[in-house]
Amino acid sequence: MAGYQELLRTPGVARIIAAQLTARFPNGMTSLAILLHVEHVTGSYGYAGLVLAASSVGQAVSGPVTSRWMGRWGMRRVLSLTMIVCALAILAIGLLDLPVAGFMAFGLIAGLSTPPVQSAVRTIYPKMVNSRQLTPLYSLDASLQEIIWIIAPVVITFIATQIGTWEALVLIAVILVGGGTWFILSPEVGRVRIPRSKRRFGKVLTRPTVLLATVIGFLLIGACSAVEAGVVATFDHGGLEAGIVLAVFSIGSLAGGLSFGHVPMGPWAMARRMGIVAVGLVLTMFSLDIWWLSGTLFLAGIGIAPALAVLFAITSVSVKFSDTAEAYGWIGTGQLIGAAAGSAVAGFLIDAVEAPGAFIAAAGFAAAGAIVAIVCVGAFPDLRHRDPSPIPDTEPTPIIT
Repeated sequence: MAGYQELLRTPGVARIIAAQLTARFPNGMTSLAILLHVEHVTGSYGYAGLVLAASSVGQAVSGPVTSRWMGRWGMRRVLSLTMIVCALAILAIGLLDLPVAGFMAFGLIAGLSTPPVQSAVRTIYPKMVNSRQLTPLYSLDASLQEIIWIIAPVVITFIATQIGTWEALVLIAVILVGGGTWFILSPEVGRVRIPRSKRRFGKVLTRPTVLLATVIGFLLIGACSAVEAGVVATFDHGGLEAGIVLAVFSIGSLAGGLSFGHVPMGPWAMARRMGIVAVGLVLTMFSLDIWWLSGTLFLAGIGIAPALAVLFAITSVSVKFSDTAEAYGWIGTGQLIGAAAGSAVAGFLIDAVEAPGAFIAAAGFAAAGAIVAIVCVGAFPDLRHRDPSPIPDTEPTPIIT
C-alpha cells in the first residue's frame, strides 16, 4: 500500500480519481433506475427492456464518437455538452408522462450523450504521473471503479423502492451534473489538450493491441454480465443473498487490482489474469450454494481488475496520444456489447437449464478470453521495462550542424 500512498500524494491524482468516480457513479445506477421506473409506469418488464436496449445502443454508438470529438473541440466542451443533454434526457424519462416510444427515444438520447469521462481520464493519466507510476495508476483506477458497482445499485434500489422511481432518476441527474461539473472543472482537464487526430475515424482499431483489448474486454464483461444474471436467477430475482454474492464478486476484483497493481506486465500477464477469472467461473458450475458461489466468485473477481488494467496499459502504449481517447471509446463500446451479449446468452440458457446455464455461459466467455490472450500472446507488448505512456504525436527532429 505504500506505493499507492505515494501515488495518491502526487499532485492532483487523488482529486481527479475522486472526481471521475463521482462523475461515473450514475453508470452503476441508471440502467436499474430506468428498468424500475418504466416497469412501474407501464407494468411491463418487456417495455422496460426495450428502453434499456435503446439506451445501451446509444452508449455503444457514442463511445468512440464523443471520445474522438474531445480532440477536435476540447474535453471541457464535449463533456459539458454531453453532461447537460444526458441529464435532461434522464429527467425527461423520470418526470414526463410518455408512451413507450417516448421512453425509448429519451433512453436513446441518454445513451448517445453519456459523457465520455472514462476515455477522458485515461487520456489524462499519462500526463499526470511518471512512467513508473502509470501502471499502478491504471490498476488503482480499475480497482476503485468496483466501488461504483458495489454501492450504486444498492443506493438506487433503496431510493426507487422506498421513496419513488422518478425521485431515483432525479437523484441520478443531480449526481451526474454535480460529479461531472467537479470533473470538468478539475485543473488537469483544462491543462491537457488532446491533439486532433490525423487518422480517419475507426482507423485506430487496425492496431492489433487495440483490437485485442476490445475483443478481450467484450469477453470479460460478457462473463461478468452472465454471472450477474446467474446470481439473480439463483437467489430468486435479487434477494439479499444475490446482493451479497455480487458484492463479494466486486470485492474480489478490488482486492485483486490492489494486490496486482505493482506487478510488471509481460506478454503473458493477460493470459494469467484471464486464467484466474476462467478457473473461478468454471468452479461455480459445481454448486449453487451461497458459500461456494461466494468463494468461487471471489476467486474469479481477483483477476478482473488486473485484466482491465492490462487492457488500459497496452492501449496506452500502442497508440499516439491523439488517438488514445478514441481507442478507449472503442474498448468501452466492446464492453457494452459484451454486457448485452452475456446477459442475452445467459438468459437463453437460464430458460433452458435454469440458473446453472448462466454460469456455463460466464465460464465460456472467460475461457474464450483466456484462449484469445494465449493464442495472441505475441501481440502483447512487454511492459516490464518499458514506459507505458502513449506514443508522442510529434517526434524530435535532429539538427545537422
